[in-house]
Amino acid sequence: MINPPMRSPREKVGGLHHFGRMIDKIRVHLRGELPDEYQPNFGLANGLDGLLAQFLNLTHDQIISRVRKGGTDEEILEWCFANGLRPNPTQILVWNSFAEKIGWGDSAAATVEKVKRLSGRTDIATIFDCIDADERRLAPGNL
Repeated sequence: MINPPMRSPREKVGGLHHFGRMIDKIRVHLRGELPDEYQPNFGLANGLDGLLAQFLNLTHDQIISRVRKGGTDEEILEWCFANGLRPNPTQILVWNSFAEKIGWGDSAAATVEKVKRLSGRTDIATIFDCIDADERRLAPGNL
């Protein structure tokens, strides 16, 4: 699969996991180039995009509207902080720790197990791993 260039959810913007990837996906979506396989989870309330938007006390649609106006990642993030929640360092730590573990014994675990089974990999434990394996950023360790 050839994917549009999107960052790993592990890459941080303003200290937050997944923010840069969410902005990348929105930009690709706004150009009309978001592949079909990304559509079901785009902005999904219980997916990474929706959960991060909720953490920031915004909706995904509000963030899309801001991205549509242009600007750098940092400018968009500052808008999110000014119009939603400006998390303190402890809140950022809690978000990052939570986001890194999605799929590890929770409601997303079935998705992780499906990806492990279909890929033949045994080293996938979280949604971050699923994304990075699918986009060939996860080293081919335990195939």
